[in-house]
Amino acid sequence: MRVRIDPRVKADFPNLNILSAMIRDMNIRSESPELEAFKDKAIRDVRAKYNVDSLKDVPSIRAYRNFLWRIGIDPTKNRPASEALIRRVLLGGSLPKINTFVDSLNLASMLSEVAIASFDLSKVMGETILRYAVKGESFYGIGMSKPLILEGNELIVSDEGGVIAIYPYRDSERTKITEGTRDALLIFCGVPGISLEMLHDA
Repeated sequence: MRVRIDPRVKADFPNLNILSAMIRDMNIRSESPELEAFKDKAIRDVRAKYNVDSLKDVPSIRAYRNFLWRIGIDPTKNRPASEALIRRVLLGGSLPKINTFVDSLNLASMLSEVAIASFDLSKVMGETILRYAVKGESFYGIGMSKPLILEGNELIVSDEGGVIAIYPYRDSERTKITEGTRDALLIFCGVPGISLEMLHDA
């Protein structure tokens, strides 16, 4: 399944790259001892590599921040997924523990500095498109107690049932990955300054 980019988004961001992939026949568990061991090592590596005060100056982090500022979103309040995970670890926290698939994606995002969105393919309805939100459109993100009413400047991923992600930092409750998920759609979220090669490497 490919994610179509709306012509207006293409015109505004001609250097925006996006990759999508599908993974099928998964067996997702609540946890894995091997994954937890890898997670511990990854956290140590991240703490050795980055400093929280200079994190915003890392080129890939800066690219995501510049992109969000350009579309009118404050990246200090709505951080791209990769930066949010790195900051969480640098400030002494641990990575969220959801399930083996989501935890693995969080590790990949943290280590690659690339924001990665994921969706239960069985819950995705029809075509997916990266476009600007319509003012007044609603989004029910994972963990939200009530829907967020969008302003219209946000970039979103939508299907025929509505908004499934705010690009590149928040996925929807409707299409979230659970232990019951068997097939998944992944979106590697590029912005100007994030190369196609970097998305492939993630």
